[in-house]
Amino acid sequence: MYSLKYFSLILACFILTPTLLQAEVSTSQKMGNELAPLVSILSGQEDDFELTIQIQAPIDGKSQSIDLKILRLQNGDYELAATQADYSFVLQRTEAQTIFALPHHKVSFVGEGAMGTDADLNADGILSRLVSKDSTLFAKTKLLSISDPQAFAVLLTTFLEIELNSANNEWMIDNKVAVHFSEDGHRCVLKSDTIVKDQTVQVEYAIKAVDPSIKIDSKQTQGFKKVAIPRTELERQLVRSVSRATEILSPAPRLTNPEHVRKIVEHGELTWIDGQRVCILSGTPEEIGTAHGQLLKEEALKTIDSVLYTFGTVNTIRTGRWFRHDLNAAYERLSQHIPDDHKLETKSLAAALEIDEELAQTINVFPELFHCSGFAVFGSATLDGKLYHGRVLDYMTTIGLQDAATNFVVSVHGKIPFANVGYAGFIGSVTGMNDQAISLGEMGGHGEGKWDGVPMATLMRRALEECSTLDEVKTLWESSPRTCEYYYVFADGKTNEAVGVAATPDSIEFINPGQGHERLGEGIPDCVVLSAGSRLEKLRERVLEKHGEIDLKTAIWLMSRPVAMKSNLHNALFVPVDGVLYVANADHDHPAAERPYVKIDLKALLRSSTEKRSVSMDD
Repeated sequence: MYSLKYFSLILACFILTPTLLQAEVSTSQKMGNELAPLVSILSGQEDDFELTIQIQAPIDGKSQSIDLKILRLQNGDYELAATQADYSFVLQRTEAQTIFALPHHKVSFVGEGAMGTDADLNADGILSRLVSKDSTLFAKTKLLSISDPQAFAVLLTTFLEIELNSANNEWMIDNKVAVHFSEDGHRCVLKSDTIVKDQTVQVEYAIKAVDPSIKIDSKQTQGFKKVAIPRTELERQLVRSVSRATEILSPAPRLTNPEHVRKIVEHGELTWIDGQRVCILSGTPEEIGTAHGQLLKEEALKTIDSVLYTFGTVNTIRTGRWFRHDLNAAYERLSQHIPDDHKLETKSLAAALEIDEELAQTINVFPELFHCSGFAVFGSATLDGKLYHGRVLDYMTTIGLQDAATNFVVSVHGKIPFANVGYAGFIGSVTGMNDQAISLGEMGGHGEGKWDGVPMATLMRRALEECSTLDEVKTLWESSPRTCEYYYVFADGKTNEAVGVAATPDSIEFINPGQGHERLGEGIPDCVVLSAGSRLEKLRERVLEKHGEIDLKTAIWLMSRPVAMKSNLHNALFVPVDGVLYVANADHDHPAAERPYVKIDLKALLRSSTEKRSVSMDD
């Protein structure tokens, strides 16, 4: 996602410029002398200064320029400005107000008055709030508290291999980054051709003193549309977005390799199968929501931070609209189409998470603009005649949802039990299968903002817990008011039936196996194949190549790169007639298609859950 890369690059340079300067020269004394101006401002010794940073770096394969300016005054007021060709922002904070302005959109979000205490942008101790303890960057921020440049230099030279070219006074760090300081240390240029292969990255910074009598100038935002935001909300949004971004950029081991702790609460159990979370929930909607929050509190809060704060801030910069306002407006229109039992479950989830109920409800209608692929093959297309239903979810691994990836097994009293491949804190479904051998996968299209209908993820979940035949699923979609533009593959393993679906608020089209379509190409016998562009071409090519020979292993291969995109968040292969699914989740370094698949046996997990409840009742 372009704007998140831009935001992340700004973040890295704003907070971590010293890390790029971790260099060791022939003597730490020389290094200390040259780093002294930077150390002075980073350790808080200088009250009045201006730091400018110019970045030239490849983004999406194209060299881009980003300019940053940090102005700090003795009274604690400050300004941070970032400018790029397509996006820009200015953050100004004084004792009286906080302004987050977007020059490209001519809009300012303004918070005034006193602050709360949970998360603020006060300059004092700000790094402790901006850099998460769940990021490997947290330990590096300790360097910034070192006020002695010589001690700073000694510590740096402990870790890195440095060579100094005395002829031109240029340092080479680990044979990757060339660093050149001005004589007084107030200017520095860092350049590398190896950080991004065969592409030049250059960072130049300059430090200068400022007149202590100047004030933060808000004239540059005059004429902008002013949007009032509660100051606590405004600052919390920015603080938590950056904090979560540091985890996504550089996650600590507890995120990349979480401890596999089994938990049991009333109406729920969290277990692990080959490294993947499996959360088993049963009971009334209220009981299920409570157990969900108790078992997955930390992970659910990561989901909220990823969606509301990090993605939300990037989206605000991109659109010029306050993301929370957009989310609230969407929920207001969607709410009337959400079943009461889903709202009760979400309300109980919010209580267990100790968050505002409105926040939990709105997060659960987060618009899923996925770019995905899906297929169902059976009969003459498969080696054993079984139906295999593959679902590829390509969607923003850059916002860190993989940290909260969870396979849910849900049994609501009076409804059909189902498996849901999802994320902690989210009760809807985009990928799932029920114990009636019905499986569903979704692919997003266009039409964002057409919210006068049932949220897609709500409709998916209703199908899982209400429908036992393919015809019932189709009827549910035909009879329900729909939102946006979505594509689906629905399958029934009992009857070896599958169908592709193209649905908008105004129309719905069912694409049968073997049916040709102008967007999908000629029909393939006993196959439904949905994707787009080159991914569709590759998927069709693979299905045709292996037609009649497709088995479990081959079906998983059909979903491999490049059918799956680099943003591939999760993949699922359903074998509905057997009641099993195979799931792969992305990590921070690999798309899901390059990760191991784990077998989730829905029937076995439901039997085990029933037996445990029976024993509990006997006790």
